[in-house]
Amino acid sequence: MKQVVAAVITRNGKVLICQRTKDQPMPLKWEFPGGKIEAGEEQTAALARELDEELGIAATIGDKVTTVQHHYKKGGAVELHFYRVLEFRGELDNRIFAQIRWVDRRNLPRFDFLDADRDFVRQLARGHLLRD
Repeated sequence: MKQVVAAVITRNGKVLICQRTKDQPMPLKWEFPGGKIEAGEEQTAALARELDEELGIAATIGDKVTTVQHHYKKGGAVELHFYRVLEFRGELDNRIFAQIRWVDRRNLPRFDFLDADRDFVRQLARGHLLRD
């Protein structure tokens, strides 16, 4: 099972979401920034590395929000570890995505997220996982 970390970055009641490019697997789907954990890497260290690579920010990683396991219909499985980002330094620099967007958490279900993210998105939109 592929181990993945994802960031929940909030600002003024909005959550940062990212859209994959048309050339990536599962093109144009929305997701949270993050990525695969390398061998021997701690989850929080992997997330900090990914946020630097994808968005050019130095993030302070907070508590784990939840862990989700998902099995894709065409094979493959992922275990996603969602962490809250407490703060970050640097300006957001979209280095790999089609677009990045700040969205009110209640509007998250309107976006076409990766299947593995959908239950988390619904819970987040209802205010069950994070307190502002």
